[in-house]
Amino acid sequence: MPEIVQLLASPVHRYVGRPADGPAPAPPGELVEEVRIRAGLGVVGDRYFGRPAHREASVTLIAQESLPAGADLTQVRRNVLTSGIAVDEMVGRVLTLDSGDGPVSLRVHRAAPPCAWLDVTIAPGTWKALRGRGGVRCSPLTDGVLRVGPVEVTVSS
Repeated sequence: MPEIVQLLASPVHRYVGRPADGPAPAPPGELVEEVRIRAGLGVVGDRYFGRPAHREASVTLIAQESLPAGADLTQVRRNVLTSGIAVDEMVGRVLTLDSGDGPVSLRVHRAAPPCAWLDVTIAPGTWKALRGRGGVRCSPLTDGVLRVGPVEVTVSS
């Protein structure tokens, strides 16, 4: 059964400068049990919320099946970690997720390529291993709430 495994809403950019210098410290509470999504704006409280340059990439998803065991959203910096959903195959589609509070529709615009930081935050070789499986960048089409746990999935054109 598909599920939302983790959710991240972080007000800060942690990957600045060179990967060899390591990421900035994580603020407390960036992993949450639920996120509020606003159409055209993104995840409330997230660093990309309402930013014009990120309108088509304000919500990011990655499949747990793509990650090495034990890796999480604090390391890959995506908003939604799913299981049982082939998110990398959704580019150009509308992905609708309902975790119990009504449907949230996301237009999947493009892939979210991994970056060299993953070799530092997860393990050497992760950056290369996640090419083509780094998740997707989306724009929210509807307002709503996503929660950790089982999720109903609908995909349309």
